[in-house]
Amino acid sequence: MNENKKRCAIGIDFGGTFVKMARVAEDGAIGARASFATTDLRGVEGWLDEVERHAGALVADVPADMEWGGVGVGVPGFVDYTKGFVHELANVPGWQGVPLADLLGQRLGQIVRVDNDVNAMAVGESTYGAGQAYQHAVFITLGTGVGGALMINNRLYRGAYSMAGELGHVSIDRDGVTSPMGKGCVERYVGNRRIVERALQEIDAGRASSILERVGGKRDAVTPKDICEAAEAGDALALEIFDFTADCLATMMASVAYVLQPQAFIIGGGVAGAGPILFDPLRHHLDERLSPHFAKRLVIKHARLGTDAGVIGAAALTFLE
Repeated sequence: MNENKKRCAIGIDFGGTFVKMARVAEDGAIGARASFATTDLRGVEGWLDEVERHAGALVADVPADMEWGGVGVGVPGFVDYTKGFVHELANVPGWQGVPLADLLGQRLGQIVRVDNDVNAMAVGESTYGAGQAYQHAVFITLGTGVGGALMINNRLYRGAYSMAGELGHVSIDRDGVTSPMGKGCVERYVGNRRIVERALQEIDAGRASSILERVGGKRDAVTPKDICEAAEAGDALALEIFDFTADCLATMMASVAYVLQPQAFIIGGGVAGAGPILFDPLRHHLDERLSPHFAKRLVIKHARLGTDAGVIGAAALTFLE
């Protein structure tokens, strides 16, 4: 590395709906951006074609005082980090057994690091965001599902086979909902769709609520944000939905806290945008489940990097090496 130059990298946030890319400097600043729809692609080769095309534009105008650190990719699924190998992706068909680091590295002529997307978010938040003050932290994303990552002694803990931290698959109910990932998994109760489904089921059962009024009675248009806004306005059902969501999360988090004793839980993702409507009951239910010796030392924080956490964190994977 030329000591007179700053490093930059391409960060790629591979989502189930969109792929976001950006040129990110070593200080976390974002330069050029690009994105494309995941659903428009023709399998792995189509994805590689689009990434290669957009990467060309991102590297075309690199400032003279910067040099490349490589490419980082965060993907929503099971990854062998040491090999850059994707075992399987959630909600993206055709991505089983893909040596992504090798394939993309050959296309771009760069070293490529591939990790689970929440691991990438955790690196970003630990380096530039809400996790900077903590050596031991647990990161959670709340979206379609529940993602997790573990930072121990300032290093990501990936486990024996690079798949540790799958907090969404932690069971909170021994007789609960069965899914391919197990029985009673927390994300089967608090993912985006589950929150909406629970609200609609209660309305169908006769509960009074303003939730549907907010979307003109269109059931398919209801989102967790609509339920949050109803809760902020005092809607009793909406408040119950978020209390239930917080209770489920606290059940999982308490178990994790007793095993790892982190300093903080850093929570991001769309559902976390509910703010106090989620975080206040979450604090209450977590305190109910923990000894004061654990609870009084444990911080719960909202992730700071927002929608840029994925690309910043993916690029930061390259800066760690």
